[in-house]
Amino acid sequence: MFTDAPVGERIAGGRKQARRERTRAALLEAAERLWAERGIHGASLDDVSSAAGLTKGAVYSNFTGKTDLVLALLDRHTALGRPGSMDVRLLVEFWLYGTRDYAAGWRIADWYAARRVELAAQLGDETAATKEMALDLGMAMLHLLDPERVQPDP
Repeated sequence: MFTDAPVGERIAGGRKQARRERTRAALLEAAERLWAERGIHGASLDDVSSAAGLTKGAVYSNFTGKTDLVLALLDRHTALGRPGSMDVRLLVEFWLYGTRDYAAGWRIADWYAARRVELAAQLGDETAATKEMALDLGMAMLHLLDPERVQPDP
């Protein structure tokens, strides 16, 4: 891409963008870890920013609030192609958050629908994909409560 900006401005802009991406990644990682441990309502944005080694202002310069951060975590796992790698406790937190926050609920439902479409394409059957997702999530949740007697699928 051609730009008329001087080289120094382009370099400074690139550094600023890289710093912003590192800040955003640190906040997402801290939120993921804290919310899996304490729940979304159990860890404030102050807690998240502190765990990331940043200020609360860093949160609001990257996200409009807690819901935006929740949705960014879902998008991050989807973009990385690893939606199944998310901590089950965090998925449960997202589900609960979505049932309590109507607007967030729609986005979270859309995220699950996209996963179901991907699985349906692999299985060739949308109903089977829905059942498979339900079984996987249910087994993972039971494993959290009773890890010795309930083993998730390998």
